[in-house]
Amino acid sequence: MVRSAGSGRPTLAMVARAAGVSVPTASKVANGREDVAPETRRRVTEVLERLGYVPRPQPAARQPPALIDLVVHDLASPWSGAVLLGVDEAAHEAGLGVVISAAATAARGGQPPRGWLDRLSTRGSAGVLFNVTELDAAQHAWLAHHRIPFVMIDPVVEPPAGVPSVGATNWQGGVSATEHLIGLGHERIAVIGGHRRKACSAGRVAGYRSAMSAAGLAVPPGYVRYGSFEETGGRRQMRELLALPQPPTAVFVCSDQMALGAGLAVRERGLRVPRDVSIVGFDDLPQAEWATPALTTVRQPLSEMAAAALRILLRLLDGHRPEGTRTELSTRLVVRGSTAPPAA
Repeated sequence: MVRSAGSGRPTLAMVARAAGVSVPTASKVANGREDVAPETRRRVTEVLERLGYVPRPQPAARQPPALIDLVVHDLASPWSGAVLLGVDEAAHEAGLGVVISAAATAARGGQPPRGWLDRLSTRGSAGVLFNVTELDAAQHAWLAHHRIPFVMIDPVVEPPAGVPSVGATNWQGGVSATEHLIGLGHERIAVIGGHRRKACSAGRVAGYRSAMSAAGLAVPPGYVRYGSFEETGGRRQMRELLALPQPPTAVFVCSDQMALGAGLAVRERGLRVPRDVSIVGFDDLPQAEWATPALTTVRQPLSEMAAAALRILLRLLDGHRPEGTRTELSTRLVVRGSTAPPAA
């Protein structure tokens, strides 16, 4: 018996619960999608018929876009790999195809990559996800002129007003990293930020300062330094910290790559991590777990951030503006072997 479409009308959530599957899987079966295992399809179909599920009418519904673009800074970086994973999983769930480009090889001389942008327009991509440092004014103007929706994934530079972006709680991450070191008994704690003008770096350093202030600990001159988010920057800044008359016993380094470089500088001095210097990174890239000792770090949910950006893009394509332009996902401290109480 088919139920009437009143308050007792069965929903996909009810179907999914009765069949023991997820709502997206129930939706695939209800809409005749092929990518469902035969046994699962049979079970869901039986529940659909038993409950009398009738799809809600969708007059003049817009077909979902078939193709979007993902632009990353560098395809070879582990950071981009985590972003690709998140976008790929979310795109598969939404039935989308993804075209991947590397901005580092597309741009020339600091100018907008005109050929790449033109191809974006002609191949029919519905929108773009950018995981790059920033877009310049000419690129913003081009996207606006062609009315191509886009979302920034963890932009290093704060995007212009009205541009949707997804990032992490950088300030809270800086607080948790520093509080971890304070909790171990460290008082001489330094920080190595990324680029001084970058918003994410500023947030992490601000979190460090806040935690130090809350604990009543001074930040001596020379204890706040800035690298370039690269291994070489962390190595150079750690060398300078170790050369101070009273070097730190612990350092919060605002990226895993810089933290690995900082560890090399410690070993160059004949010292050991964490016996002589404790180090906390930020990102939780795969190298963090492979390092010796494994790196204590603040985990950024990179794949989840990428998936959230795709969902925002799909809402933009449906004509819905997000309530706020900045979405932040929570960071989490991952404690491994690179931190310990200070030596007696």
